[in-house]
Amino acid sequence: MATGVRERVVSRLSEPRPPRKRAPRIFEFTFAAVGLVVGLWFFALSLTPSLLPRSGYVQGINSGVAFMIGYGIGVAIYTLYRFLGIPYARGRVRMVLLAVSLGFIGFTAAGAIWGYVGWQNEVRLNFGMEPLSPWGWPTIIIVAALVAALILIVARSLRTLFRWVDDLLDRWLPRRLAVLVAAIALISVLWWVLSGAFVNAFFTTSNWIFSGRDAEDKAGVEQPASALKSGSPDSLVEFDTLGRQGRSFVSTGPTADEIAAFSGDDALEPIRAYVGLKSAETLEERADLLLEELVRTDAFDREVMVIATTTGTGLIAPEGVDPLEFMWGGDTAIAGVQYSYLPSWISLLADQEVVQETSRVVFRTIHDHWSTLPEESRPDLYLYGLSLGSYGVEAILSSADILNEPIEGALMVGPPFVNPMHTEIEAARDAGSPSWLPVFSDGRTVRFMNQDGGLDRGNAAWGPTRVTYLQHGSDPVVFFHPDTALDEPEWLMGERAPDVVDSMVWYPIVTAWQLVLDLPAAGSIPDGYGHLYTRLENATAWAHVTEPADWDEARTLELTALLDERAAAREAALEAATP
Repeated sequence: MATGVRERVVSRLSEPRPPRKRAPRIFEFTFAAVGLVVGLWFFALSLTPSLLPRSGYVQGINSGVAFMIGYGIGVAIYTLYRFLGIPYARGRVRMVLLAVSLGFIGFTAAGAIWGYVGWQNEVRLNFGMEPLSPWGWPTIIIVAALVAALILIVARSLRTLFRWVDDLLDRWLPRRLAVLVAAIALISVLWWVLSGAFVNAFFTTSNWIFSGRDAEDKAGVEQPASALKSGSPDSLVEFDTLGRQGRSFVSTGPTADEIAAFSGDDALEPIRAYVGLKSAETLEERADLLLEELVRTDAFDREVMVIATTTGTGLIAPEGVDPLEFMWGGDTAIAGVQYSYLPSWISLLADQEVVQETSRVVFRTIHDHWSTLPEESRPDLYLYGLSLGSYGVEAILSSADILNEPIEGALMVGPPFVNPMHTEIEAARDAGSPSWLPVFSDGRTVRFMNQDGGLDRGNAAWGPTRVTYLQHGSDPVVFFHPDTALDEPEWLMGERAPDVVDSMVWYPIVTAWQLVLDLPAAGSIPDGYGHLYTRLENATAWAHVTEPADWDEARTLELTALLDERAAAREAALEAATP
């Protein structure tokens, strides 16, 4: 009996394998029906609104990628279905099912195409932008077709490579084992290329591009003459080593005369201390150099001192610090250290540990000196961080360095979705408060605000340490999360933020992809939305966090009007001076 079984197995293995159905060639105009159905559905969903308005070419990229994601999912499901040997419809039944599916999807896509301009204009009008012209459709279609075609070519090239490896292994291995081994081998090679060679090439190229940009100056930037600014002739830090954003920070900002003209009283020249990546070899040396600058300028005799964690490029935003200097009559010192010259979205991938380490070392160095000073004469100590800078501020707030000598407060603007403390606070918010503007622990220490305010919420007394998160509901830097691909975010449930349109609907995978595209566009929309925070919002936050004497909302409005005029005059002067 065993001999008979052995003979049947040998006979079966020796039989020639049935010919495999030929797959479409790389440039062949042939498509899988199931893939087309799912792809068209994803295309229709990609036209629905997201957090931010989209231009024609961005929408084209969005729709092209969304179509190919759906096409790939459809092809994968059908391939797995066939691989497992599950019965499927044939003949007339198959044609009817396909016709009904295509009809339904076609109807859905037509409705989405019809409603697209209206949806986009709802978002645009909500942001105070000009409405979208229907003539954007040619751009959308052409870009979407090109993007989809490029992805399809790459996918079919990979499939051709897989077939070649599979056919090679098929000579020695059972059919399904050969498929499994070929898939594992190809995925391993792709992972090595993307996570190794591609990533290294990306960061090498980025470093080359942005290191050159870091050596350039913004228009109108000049070496400061005041001894109270880093990079001045009296400074311990050379001006050329401060980096592009550092040189801008120390050469701009209000003067004592400008502040006095606003306040009507005598004012001090604000202190701005900054150390660039090239100012010293190591992080510890840069932190020590910053402390020496603060001591040199008598910064510890000021009323307010702010330790600012910069963004990836080294930016300390004027919208965030100029209001504070006016509020306090110039009796301030603001200090920062550059840790990178890459944009924040790249630093977010490469420099998270660097941000945290820089923030902690700089804070510890300054805080250790500050804590030795008499409590009645030392300045009130605050933290500030915009975008990725807020990630560094959280690293300080979660450290043990401030337990014995706590700070007065912190302002974090546009906190990225990677901020762990922000995520934990949002998850533990008080019942009934929305995720886009939480109330935490009745507002005892941490409070949230947006463009409409919000810092008055909470029944508990606020203090002695006041921590504020300033965030827009339409900021994808704050509200994007990979989990959005499979789980509907809470900020789309129930009451929504005032800058998130009601017509935005969550769809698996598609919404996550739309938010990914929103990320680079978050800084190219009108101020007060997305990742652009206004002087009024920052001034309102600082007024609540630092509580300057004799200050009220009217003074905040007066100050921001002055700052807006000042910024407009500077831009006009620079434009007039440009050949």
